[in-house]
Amino acid sequence: MYRFVLTRQWVFLTLMALALIPAMIKLGFWQYHRHEHRVTQNQLIEANLRAKPVPVTELTSPGHRVPRADFWRTVTATGTYDSAHEVVVRMRTDSDDKVGFHVLTPLVLSDGRVVLVNRGWVPGGDDPRAYPPVPAAPTGEVTVTGRLKADETSGGSGIKDRKGLPDRQVMLINSAQQAEYLGRTVLGGYLELTDPAPADGTPETIPDPDHDSIGPHMAYAVQWWLFAGAVPVGWVVLVRREKREREEEAARAEASRQEPATA
Repeated sequence: MYRFVLTRQWVFLTLMALALIPAMIKLGFWQYHRHEHRVTQNQLIEANLRAKPVPVTELTSPGHRVPRADFWRTVTATGTYDSAHEVVVRMRTDSDDKVGFHVLTPLVLSDGRVVLVNRGWVPGGDDPRAYPPVPAAPTGEVTVTGRLKADETSGGSGIKDRKGLPDRQVMLINSAQQAEYLGRTVLGGYLELTDPAPADGTPETIPDPDHDSIGPHMAYAVQWWLFAGAVPVGWVVLVRREKREREEEAARAEASRQEPATA
C-alpha cells in the first residue's frame, strides 16, 4: 500500500521536503549567528561606554580608520570651535524619528589639528534646502567629552553621498571630506558630543546606542528549526492519510464487487 510514494506526485513532494529541511536549518543558524553578533555588539558598547575617558588623540590620528573595537569609546578633546566652518548633516532623525539635521562643528586643538564634533540634532525649517537655525557653539577654549565614531561611508551606512547640495550641507560625516573643505589636518573619525550638554537642550544630544535589547533573531532561529522538524512529521502524516484513504477506497471497491454476487 506504500507504493504510491513512488508516483511522480509523491516523488516531487518528497524531494521538496528533503530540500526544505537543510534550507530551514541553515536559515535557523543564520538567525542564530545574527543573535550572537547582536549580543557581542551589546557587550562591546557597554564595555566601551564604561571605559575610562581618554584623550581623542590616543585613539585616532589623521587618516586613521577607527576600528570597531574603539566604537563608542569615551574620549575627551580640548580646543576652540571653528563655527565659521560648521556644517549640517542632512536626513538625520531624533529619538522620535523626526527628520532634521546633525550639527557638525570642527574643534581646533592646540596643535592646529581638528577633530569633528557632532553637537547633536536640530529640526529643519520649512525649506529643506535652507540652512537650519543652529544655536551657536561655545566660544573660547572648551573641553568636550563624547563617543568616538568611525567615518561614515556610503557603503557602510547605506546613505548616498549626493552632490550639488546647498552650501554647508553634507550627507555623510567623513573626516577626509571635511579636511578638504577646511584645508586643515583632521583626525580620523568624529566625536559624538555628550558633555557639556547644551543648557537649553539644543542641539539635542545624541542618546547612547541601544545595548540592552537583543532583537528577535533567537526566536526566529528557533522557529526555523521547528519548521525543519515539522517537515518530516508532516510528510509522515500525509503518507499515512494517503494510505488510509487508499485502503478505504479499496475496501469500498471490494464491497461493490461483492454486492451483485450476494443478490
